[in-house]
Amino acid sequence: MALLRNIVADAFELARSMRRVGDDNVSELPHPTPRSAVQAALSQDGYKVLLATRLRESARRWHIPFANHALRLATTVLYGIEIGSEIELGEGVNFAHTLGTVIGGTSKVGRRVKFMGNNTVGTNRDNGCPVIEDDVIVGCGARILGPVRIGKGAFIGANAVVLEDVPAGAVATGIPAKVRGRSDRHAELAKKHDQRED
Repeated sequence: MALLRNIVADAFELARSMRRVGDDNVSELPHPTPRSAVQAALSQDGYKVLLATRLRESARRWHIPFANHALRLATTVLYGIEIGSEIELGEGVNFAHTLGTVIGGTSKVGRRVKFMGNNTVGTNRDNGCPVIEDDVIVGCGARILGPVRIGKGAFIGANAVVLEDVPAGAVATGIPAKVRGRSDRHAELAKKHDQRED
């Protein structure tokens, strides 16, 4: 039952995030319909990767032999994305572009995190893995390495290499990444989403 709930929630979150792009009115978040959720799920490769990951989680929980490995291999070959066996993905994680993305080790990814593509999330010198909180956007080519925490609503710039914690709502860019300001628009969207859930 939890598997079905996660699959449906992922589709609705994807539809919501697709409608949010380019919307300057953040006074309220759009409410996706079942039809828009199905359309989003069918049209986005990232959803198919997320679906396969949910099935992998269930296969491990139910001790179905070879299913986890087969699904991992399928997503790697078909979509060019590598997601480790011990990864925790929150609801509505969005892979805008799957090619070249690697999430490894014991990384934890919160709800509604958006990966723009060609991202690496994992260990740095075998010393722990990142925790990415809710509503984070990870720009194209960004690397998040080691036991760092990316705060809620943060924005990681394209090609940034994050080796230190990033506070909630902050913008981090550069190599190594430094906090350069705040992502007010994205933080406002995250806040509105939280108010809707309450």
